[in-house]
Amino acid sequence: MLKVGVLGAGHLGKIHLRLLNQSEKYELKGFYDADIMNATKVETEFGYTYFDNFNTLINAVDVVDIVTPTLSHYECAKKAMEKGKHVFIEKPITNTLEEAEALLVLEQKFGVKGQVGHVERFNPAFTAVRESINQPMFIETHRLAEFNPRGTDVPVVLDLMIHDIDAILSVVNSKVIGIKASGVSVLSQSPDIANARLEFENGCVANLTASRISLKNMRKSRFFQKDAYISVDFLEKKVEVVKMKDAPEVPGDFDMILQNAEGVKKQIYFENPSILGNNAILDELESFADAINNNTRPTVTLQQGTEALKVALQIIDAFENKSVLG
Repeated sequence: MLKVGVLGAGHLGKIHLRLLNQSEKYELKGFYDADIMNATKVETEFGYTYFDNFNTLINAVDVVDIVTPTLSHYECAKKAMEKGKHVFIEKPITNTLEEAEALLVLEQKFGVKGQVGHVERFNPAFTAVRESINQPMFIETHRLAEFNPRGTDVPVVLDLMIHDIDAILSVVNSKVIGIKASGVSVLSQSPDIANARLEFENGCVANLTASRISLKNMRKSRFFQKDAYISVDFLEKKVEVVKMKDAPEVPGDFDMILQNAEGVKKQIYFENPSILGNNAILDELESFADAINNNTRPTVTLQQGTEALKVALQIIDAFENKSVLG
């Protein structure tokens, strides 16, 4: 079991503490939180050991789980990595691209592993169809949330849309060459609604919409590729897979056949991948333990977290310029 400590005991930090405490792959040593009143409350209520010194916690563990505000991600990770500790960092990886790239250097220098908390990679609906998504050429995502003051200190792109950016980059094996975007501030100082169009070198186009002032929650992505349409509902954990193949010469009575203008006939059929119930946060944390113990590549590397941040920041830049080159 890997000894682990959590930095940050806010809403998400408490979830991480609970799951790490349950995990058979980690030994939870305790947590540090800069807010002494909150830390004392968490220690009293849940019984987790509170370290009143940041460095003392780092020295006591093998893995540091960073669930602090984004502004402090870099400094926390830097101190942990310099002491030879593996780091799990909540998304987005850091506040700036320069900070993220500096962590990549530290990761190599000190021979440690890092993983970024892009939890949707572990959503059972996404994992059920991940292998079926093959060279998509058009992608459409909608991530809508009811208003919650927590998180409004950053643009909706870094708060919500970055989940979809990371998922898209994980299935489109091509470079982003163009971005067009617009964002609108309604209740916050930073944009609450955003739309972005990503253009990839291989011709794929992705259209992303995110809002944190919606009347209902929605987290859906649709992937269109040759002979297939794949829909993923991250919120309801449902998938829809519609595929096409050459029609049989003698179709059955219930076969669905389409014929195009050139006379080519295709048969439509549906796949129903099994979706296994899971706790995505526990899965991502335990997958990191496996990567450390087996010396394999983490599921969401610091490099991938950096790429997602880079695209997110380019989208924010495009709010002013309307478009930027990748």
